Amino acid sequence: MNLANKISVARILMVPFFVAAILYYTPENDFFRFIALGIFVLAVFSDGLDGYIARRRGQKTVLGTYLDPIADKLLLITAFICLSTVNNFPEKFRIPAGVVLVVLSRDVIIVVGALIIYVITSKLEISPSKLGKITTFFQMMTIISVLLHFRFAFVVWNSAVLFTIFSGIDYIWRGSRQ
Repeated sequence: MNLANKISVARILMVPFFVAAILYYTPENDFFRFIALGIFVLAVFSDGLDGYIARRRGQKTVLGTYLDPIADKLLLITAFICLSTVNNFPEKFRIPAGVVLVVLSRDVIIVVGALIIYVITSKLEISPSKLGKITTFFQMMTIISVLLHFRFAFVVWNSAVLFTIFSGIDYIWRGSRQ
């Protein structure tokens, strides 16, 4: 296993620590929110790092093409669910269930579409679109803004919803052409 793939695995292993920090958070133990933030920011940084290393060192692998998006989705979906359902967070910083539904629905549609394409064609080319990358950026910024208790976090998560919907439509359109 090359370095880029090890970084993706490390990102997957960060998820339970992120969840634990969120679950242990209370207003009295506010430092757990910052621990969760640190873990999340480290994971975001590692996402860029593993891609850079894979390209720079010529270490792109089939395993990496699956590990990287799995790590991203596992972290993001877990973060969205936690920050929507944990009652310890102030109401104004809790991600609305509708936002989580949009994020999860898009990912489920993409996975089901990919499986259908694979069953029909016996091949699958996974390549993120620019719109998909922008969506991931806004989803990551949503988590960071909520963890920072940014006053205008709702603006960030509403932007994430719009990009999530647009990129979902884009992936459906691109998938239908395969």
